[in-house]
Amino acid sequence: MKCDTLWRDARLATLVDGAPGLGVVEDGVIAAKDGDIVYAGPAGDAPALEADESIGCEGRWITPGLIDCHTHLVHGGNRAGEFEQRLAGASYEEVARAGGGIVSTMRATRAASEDELVAGALRRLDALIAEGVTAVEVKSGYGLSTEDEMKMLRAARRLELARGVQVATTFLGAHALPPERRDDPDGYIDEVCETMLPAVAGARLADAVDAFCEGIGFTATQTERVFEAARRYGLPVKLHAEQLSNLRGAALAARYGALSADHLEHLDADGVAAMKRAGTVATLLPGAFYFTRETKLPPIAALRDAGVPIALATDCNPGTSPLTSILLVLNMGATLFRLTVNECITGVTRNAARALGLEGRIGTLEAGKACDLAIWDIEQPADLVYRMGFNPLHARIWRGQ
Repeated sequence: MKCDTLWRDARLATLVDGAPGLGVVEDGVIAAKDGDIVYAGPAGDAPALEADESIGCEGRWITPGLIDCHTHLVHGGNRAGEFEQRLAGASYEEVARAGGGIVSTMRATRAASEDELVAGALRRLDALIAEGVTAVEVKSGYGLSTEDEMKMLRAARRLELARGVQVATTFLGAHALPPERRDDPDGYIDEVCETMLPAVAGARLADAVDAFCEGIGFTATQTERVFEAARRYGLPVKLHAEQLSNLRGAALAARYGALSADHLEHLDADGVAAMKRAGTVATLLPGAFYFTRETKLPPIAALRDAGVPIALATDCNPGTSPLTSILLVLNMGATLFRLTVNECITGVTRNAARALGLEGRIGTLEAGKACDLAIWDIEQPADLVYRMGFNPLHARIWRGQ
């Protein structure tokens, strides 16, 4: 078999679905051609391979490239001042109701040019790339007008052109009420469904649609209207759900076959069962849990017992999770949420790909998938979860390069 590149003398964590644990292969090889994997597995089982380039890995570990499946990378400004307010005792909800929170970032985002948004986002994206991230989701939601939401999504699309990384974009127009609609939430949802979403879909700027179903966000009824509009345009949905209270948003999202429901600290048993039936991924965001000093844990045991796939992500955003380290997310997932090493690593590879609807293309090491790899100077996969503030990445490969 002719291939472009062969990585040999490696230990693989293939993450292939159905394999035990992390799908570990000792003395493994990976062969790539035209940016895709053509073989990943034991050297002894490999076909005869003729490679243009053969790279010895000296026993290093190779995992799929890591995936950050929930971020708000594109935004203007920062909210360090609000962080200081919360340190002095103000709650997130109090800050938001006083004109801070998402609306504060909205003002800075509206004031920024598209080029400025790209430049700011690239700094955050580069930090993720440096830790082995090869795919990232980027949400809008800080423009809160048709023009500014589209500006954000165009900026997000440009990130993929500027770096070797796959970017999945999500339209989050139903993130908060802009000041001009403060007393007219239903009218704003009309605008999201009848003006913003058609424009975004027509320009092919979004791969999915999200909403913030919460007391300081939107009701379940308003959220369902957004989901109905997304369905009309053939776009999959996901949801910020059950972060601060239980509005049964996760069950609603599951009824619409949502890719994921995210946060989930207040998720109940009915929501867990609905997500299991729908195959909806539970995306947990330990950075936000830590940064907001949350004390109510997501129902990890119930999700685990039900077999709901669990993903992890940074939730990189200026207000509640200014986090650009996917490796720290792994450690937080273990220490704060008591996830196992296997669950943490699966959460930023195979299950993260599923949360983006991209499991057929990325997230595992197997023939036919994109050759997105992270090569690590570690003794065992647990090192990726165990260490804090240390980056053992040896090389990052995207589409075979």
